[in-house]
Amino acid sequence: MSDQTPPSGTPAGDPQNPGGGEPTNPYQSQPEGEANRPSWSSGQQADPSQYSGYGQYGQPQYGGQQPQYGGYAGPPPDHPQSTTVLVLGIVSLVVCQILGPFAWVMGNRVVREIDAGRGSIGGRSSANAGRICGIIASVLLILTVLAFVAIFAIAVVAGTSESSFDSGYLINP
Repeated sequence: MSDQTPPSGTPAGDPQNPGGGEPTNPYQSQPEGEANRPSWSSGQQADPSQYSGYGQYGQPQYGGQQPQYGGYAGPPPDHPQSTTVLVLGIVSLVVCQILGPFAWVMGNRVVREIDAGRGSIGGRSSANAGRICGIIASVLLILTVLAFVAIFAIAVVAGTSESSFDSGYLINP
């Protein structure tokens, strides 16, 4: 490797002067073309009337072109049933688990319609939350039904075996 030294007056790797050469002084006077423009450091105030399209106090002149704003248009409207799915999902978790499958099926359909709208319909998060609540409520409903079937089966088996056990030890007078 060769030992190169930067040009005099310029530190190596200066981000403000990447080409090297003579460093610029930010406090020096402006070039001639920019001498008439007011600057923040000179204390001069800008006259808005000298800029095209603006009159006194920076207001647009009559007939002048108004500034065009291409700003944010706002969120798209929610799907009409996204809130319904959310309410069904919450109610199915808290009060009535039989509503869980309905929230699950409706939530799948609403989320599919929102995705097909490609951003023109909102409310996906509400519909998805209701769908997830419906899935959880459906699983809890299935577990509850299985628990009741198991308890009933155990009771039937215990009831039949107990009666046959007692019949062998009956004492007839």
